Amino acid sequence: MATGGELWRLGAAEVVDLLRRREVSPLELVDASAERIAATDAHLNAIPTLCIDRARAHARRIMAEDPATERPPGWLGGVPIAVKDLVPVEGVRTTWGSPVYADHVPPRSDIMIETLERRGAIVIGKSNTPEFGAGANTFNEVFGKTRNPWNTEKTCGGSSGGSAVALATGQVWLATGSDLGGSLRIPASFCSVFGFRPSPGRVAHGPKHLPFEGLMVDGPMARNARDAALMLDAMAGAHPEDPLSIAAPAESFADAVAAAALPGRVAWSPDLGLLPVESEVAAICAGAAETLAGAGVEVADACPDLSGALDVFQVLRAALFSADKGELLETHRDALKPEIVWNIEKGLALDADTIARAERARGAIYQRCVRFFARHELLLCPCVIVPPFDVDIRWIDEVEGRRFDNYVDWLGLTFVLTLTACPSASVPVGFTEAGLPVGLQILGPPRGEAAVLRAAAAIEEAINLPARTPIGPRGADGAVLPLS
Repeated sequence: MATGGELWRLGAAEVVDLLRRREVSPLELVDASAERIAATDAHLNAIPTLCIDRARAHARRIMAEDPATERPPGWLGGVPIAVKDLVPVEGVRTTWGSPVYADHVPPRSDIMIETLERRGAIVIGKSNTPEFGAGANTFNEVFGKTRNPWNTEKTCGGSSGGSAVALATGQVWLATGSDLGGSLRIPASFCSVFGFRPSPGRVAHGPKHLPFEGLMVDGPMARNARDAALMLDAMAGAHPEDPLSIAAPAESFADAVAAAALPGRVAWSPDLGLLPVESEVAAICAGAAETLAGAGVEVADACPDLSGALDVFQVLRAALFSADKGELLETHRDALKPEIVWNIEKGLALDADTIARAERARGAIYQRCVRFFARHELLLCPCVIVPPFDVDIRWIDEVEGRRFDNYVDWLGLTFVLTLTACPSASVPVGFTEAGLPVGLQILGPPRGEAAVLRAAAAIEEAINLPARTPIGPRGADGAVLPLS
């Protein structure tokens, strides 16, 4: 067992078990996390805002609690976590990655953070994100670029990029992410960690000025499915300030994953019938599907009918941006990055009929998915159409001869599945010849979080990657970089 300065090597479930048995203290974990961040983050820029004193004060409060108190399944016992810098944390600088809010310090935490802290999570810092979470490369004008630990010349993805990097390098054991078009799943794929997009309402968040908006969700990021299940238990539950939130299930997600088993019948699609996928990524994900077939899983070449989904998402995303950020365009246009200006203006130019048709089309996509899952337990497909790319490239504009004229379209394999409102995850399944991670996306039936997590844990065991996180940051030549 790792101890002392090696605690960062342990998984979250192992650490929580040590905390429950009082073999390690929350303060020791805070110190271990702080030391690992100090040693590695100069190469990465994953957690640019730290709140170590706040974390230590919280650790002492947890240590002062009566050890005889009965704890729920989601009790984290004093595990330090990173919180994506789109989520307010009381008294901690929260910027949304934007110069507009560069010095903002919120007076109240988001509901999700209040829930996590009540259940024993300790916030140690804010993880980097693109401005307002827009884009799948983590950079902004406040903190700069976050780099991929497998090759620091590459992007870590986005928008939950800082969280993914912090997990991959052992800076924290768990982290929050959010996902509109793939922001949990894409950086998980690019960093060889686990990112989980739950159903809308599964994790209460807010309060927000658009409380009935259901495309964007918050969810857990971890090094594996079992740890993510543990964190989801700590996040889940209804809250009166979030009108879409739902009660936690009777069976904990951790218990569901403890019975990890491969599914009986799944569908596999190499591209969802929508986008080109770079050949090496496609081969790695197809190999994962073949591994499952060899293990006795019935793998059918099938996919729900997602026709029109690319355009539907772009319309609904643009409408959301105009509703959520339209005032910023009027007051701070010059401070916003061009991609955000484009997205807001696209939304403002929409007419009611276009939005109505998109909403109807989304409803039809959902109903087709319900019928699809009557025949298949899960849908498997690549998570991202390319492996991690140069950190200085803002977004991918061409793959296999297909041109993309905006910063969103190349993310279609994740964002079309957002439209289904079904839970989805990215699980690590391999590496390119250049040593860059590739993730397999898993979509489950409506409210099927337990099914996705249970299958993901079994898939992790079946694939059994030789390279596992946490790792030390690596340069372009694959050599581990010197630590601070």
